[in-house]
Amino acid sequence: MKELSRRNTFFVGLLLFSMFFGAGNLIFPPFLGQVSGKYVWIAFGGFIISAVGLPILAVVIVSKSKGLYNLASHVSPTFAIIFTIIIYLSIGPFLGIPRTGSLAFTMGVQPFLPKSIISSPIPLFIYTLVYFGIAFWLSLTPSKLINRLGKILTPILLLLIFIVFIKSLITPIGPFGVPKGDYSSFPFFKGFSEGYLTMDAIAALNFGIVITYALKSLEVTGEKAIISYSIKAGLIVGALLIVIYAMLSYVGASSRIISLNAQNGGEILTNAASHLFGGSGIIILGLIFTLACLNTATGLITSCSEYFSIISKNKISYRTWAFIFAFSSMLFANVGLTNILSFSVPVLNAIYPMAMVLMLCFLLNNLFSGSKYVYILVMLFTSIFSILDSLNQTVIHSKSITNLFDILPLYTKGLGWIVPSILGFIIGYFIYLLTRNKDAIPSN
Repeated sequence: MKELSRRNTFFVGLLLFSMFFGAGNLIFPPFLGQVSGKYVWIAFGGFIISAVGLPILAVVIVSKSKGLYNLASHVSPTFAIIFTIIIYLSIGPFLGIPRTGSLAFTMGVQPFLPKSIISSPIPLFIYTLVYFGIAFWLSLTPSKLINRLGKILTPILLLLIFIVFIKSLITPIGPFGVPKGDYSSFPFFKGFSEGYLTMDAIAALNFGIVITYALKSLEVTGEKAIISYSIKAGLIVGALLIVIYAMLSYVGASSRIISLNAQNGGEILTNAASHLFGGSGIIILGLIFTLACLNTATGLITSCSEYFSIISKNKISYRTWAFIFAFSSMLFANVGLTNILSFSVPVLNAIYPMAMVLMLCFLLNNLFSGSKYVYILVMLFTSIFSILDSLNQTVIHSKSITNLFDILPLYTKGLGWIVPSILGFIIGYFIYLLTRNKDAIPSN
């Protein structure tokens, strides 16, 4: 087995970071900073737990469990197949990948278009055709992603963000404002729930495949070595994310005075960049969004294609899957950023709690000897609540369901799933005690 140098380990970390740091990572921290105002660092504390802590935990857990499918198999093989496919499709061609293309266009190209054609669908179509063509080309050779993403594109991206942040320190835009909405009442919990929207905890469940191939391209072999370097890469990502999120949150919080009517973090960053750099600020911001989104799109196309080529037993090749996901993502991206974001919230609210409790159960696996009763009941209780709540907020709009859920502690703070999950764990654990030494699955 070949040992990686610190330099190469760092570049593997940059590769993983490049796949994490995309559309949501850029637009949510500035918005959090502006809306939370003087409570920005309290809200930021909650945000990094769900937007940084959980994704890195997911990297560690997926590495130790030898993949998302094996992790989900603790519930049942059928659940593992269904849940894994849902995760890959939601973070991939149905949501995550299209969002990168739409956001890159909105922030990198649209500001430079003549007003006469902004409303036309043609510019977005042409841009996404080229954008996903490049992402498809990059994804065709996963072994080269460390050189292309880790060593070239990501360092440029980090440098550009750093330049914007330093400029905001040298010439401050304005003071932090008064917190708005839920940020004034419970900023920590609101920040935690906003961390869902980055999709990173779910994305982390997918990226293990890409990192494994990247490590093998560096001649790292052996299961223990791959797990070890994957965890090290995850820790590097965590440190970088915290630093970058802090920078973006600060820029958002300090730009309240020039972005009073901004609807999202993209608008906030646009106003801030224009204020700090004038016309060139839009160019800098466009490059930041384009690089970040392209990196993530490439990583997601690669991970999804690797997974589906495996489950299809290579009857459909990796290259064919890559084309399918790149092409379908291009089509979905033309729906528009606003529509994609409005669709992403209920989907993430339904999936995120399920992903979190699955990871937490794995951490506690030895406590109940991997009993299926615990896994099944925890996932059952959590999924019933999260799916029903998500549907109620977007489709059903039933006051009876809302009133019932209002009884749950932390429901108004976006964490109502915690009590159903604990209840499922308690019941499952009680059954485990009654049937001890039966139906156990080891954690390793």
